[in-house]
Amino acid sequence: MTATQNPPAGFSFLVRNSTGQDALFLVAFALLENAIAARAFPACSLAVTLRGELIAHKALGRFTYDPASPSVSTDSIFDLASVTKVVATTTIAMILYERGLLDLEAPVTAIVPEFAGDGPGRSEVTVRQLLAHSSGLPAYEKLYLRAKTRDELLHAAFATELTAAPGTRAEYSDIGFIVLGVALERLADESLDAFCQREIFGPLALSHTTFNPSKVWRDRIPPTANECGADTLVRAAADTATPSRSTFRGRIIQGEVQDENASVLEGVAGHAGVFSTAENVAVFAHALLNGGYPILRPDTVKLFTRREPTPAGTSRALGWDTPSAPSQSGKYFSPRSYGHLGYTGTSLWIDPDRRLSITLLTNRTWPDCQNQAIKQLRPAFHDAVIEALEKKA
Repeated sequence: MTATQNPPAGFSFLVRNSTGQDALFLVAFALLENAIAARAFPACSLAVTLRGELIAHKALGRFTYDPASPSVSTDSIFDLASVTKVVATTTIAMILYERGLLDLEAPVTAIVPEFAGDGPGRSEVTVRQLLAHSSGLPAYEKLYLRAKTRDELLHAAFATELTAAPGTRAEYSDIGFIVLGVALERLADESLDAFCQREIFGPLALSHTTFNPSKVWRDRIPPTANECGADTLVRAAADTATPSRSTFRGRIIQGEVQDENASVLEGVAGHAGVFSTAENVAVFAHALLNGGYPILRPDTVKLFTRREPTPAGTSRALGWDTPSAPSQSGKYFSPRSYGHLGYTGTSLWIDPDRRLSITLLTNRTWPDCQNQAIKQLRPAFHDAVIEALEKKA
């Protein structure tokens, strides 16, 4: 059995109680409205939980910057991008660890022999190092440019050369989580999406959280990229000194994963691919604040969300990140806090000391990935939320 049969002491179901949110979070919401007006992102949806209550649940903006574009709602579904790493992949690792199927110190090559390759150090890479982003694998590679099928891309990931000796450097790595996703599938003898549905999304009643969302959901999903053809590329290059948008798929990316590597992996990958609503992510966060019930045990949550002692200077836990200085979590989250960001402009931060979670979902990659304004907006928004709560207290 993965989690305890009975709820832990202090357990509570998440209570929806966002009455008065506009007055309480006036400053925080204004920051988001101003960001939309300044084109940091066209749309956002947020959820704040505190001590078992959903105290803020709001959506702002439109699907795109076109005034005729549909307005987002609290039911809008966003591409979580790398928040997939914690909502799905890391949680799978936690469940398999509890069941004795995952040894954190196991060499990756014992599970994925194809990872052995010819380079030095590969046999020393452990599952723990993949989770903690200390494997020595590089941050990112455009594998999709040379791999046209799922098998080809996986083999390219397995063959990616290490850029540091295992365990000596912390470097956030999509490649590492692609490899980790395969390792977990083999240990579970099941695909990531099927395992998540049965063991995570289903038990938590996350009815709008999935890999590869149904086409009937498309009208509820804000687009994340405009990858229309070469003529767009030429015009964009003439208008700006910065790199222009990707034209990899030659279409508007809506209802399919934005990440190109994950796209070649058919939408199901360890590093990206999950879609969800802000409320569903908040329910997931609430479960972790309840010690993991009903999907995990408290000791497992503590183990995976505690900052790793090595390499020196790392902010990484197992799968999760922790606040650093400066941090995208802002300046108030406690040292025991943990969270994760997503490339499309998504984030989840959880503070067990305050029993607080803040989910912010955006499509900041529309129409392309050039705008980085969310890096200033996100910590300011978190700070404004906590300042409002402290003022109220």
